[in-house]
Formats: sequence, C-alpha cells, structure tokens
Amino acid sequence: MALQAEELETLTEELVAALKTVYDPEIPVDIYELGLIYKVDVSDERDVEVDMTLTAPGCPVAGEMPGWVEDAVRSVPGIRDVKVNMVFDPPWDVSRMSEVARLQLNMY
Repeated sequence: MALQAEELETLTEELVAALKTVYDPEIPVDIYELGLIYKVDVSDERDVEVDMTLTAPGCPVAGEMPGWVEDAVRSVPGIRDVKVNMVFDPPWDVSRMSEVARLQLNMY
C-alpha cells in the first residue's frame, strides 16, 4: 500500500530529525545542515535509501559515518530497511551548507 502524503511528510520530518543527530566530529554542525545529505528516498514499503557525501574524500571518519547515518535512520519508528550510499559527485563545497550551519561556523 502506498504511503499517504501526510504519512510521508511525518516520516520525512522524523528522518530529518534523526539525520540532524549525526555530526562530523571535526565540525560542530550536524551533517544535514552541513549539506552532506544529497538525497533521501522512502519507498512505499518504508525502505530508505540515503545518498550522502563527506566534506572531503579523505575524511578520517569516512568508514564510520555511513554506519552512523544508517543507525540514525533505523531509529525512526516504522522504517523497514536502510541503504546508505557514499557519493562524491557532485563534490561537496560550502555552498551546500544551510544558513544555520554558516551562522554556527561564523562563515558570513
């Protein structure tokens, strides 16, 4: 059965809240506000696929961060399965950061 728009909206809010609990250890801003999450797809079966990147391909937590993202997404009630894809195209740059992140990092 297809997710209803209202249900998808609630689920999306919960997923964003969960993603905002994951931080790059070197930057005091969550990965969502940093713009490291490129895509979050939710299937009608409540499977979630996340495309994410890192601030730099050589990031010290490159091996761990996808697991942190997967754990955060799995914490949302009703999620059936999670797949996290690490992508580097397009490359991340500071223009992907939210206004909140820029303010937190004094990048104005």
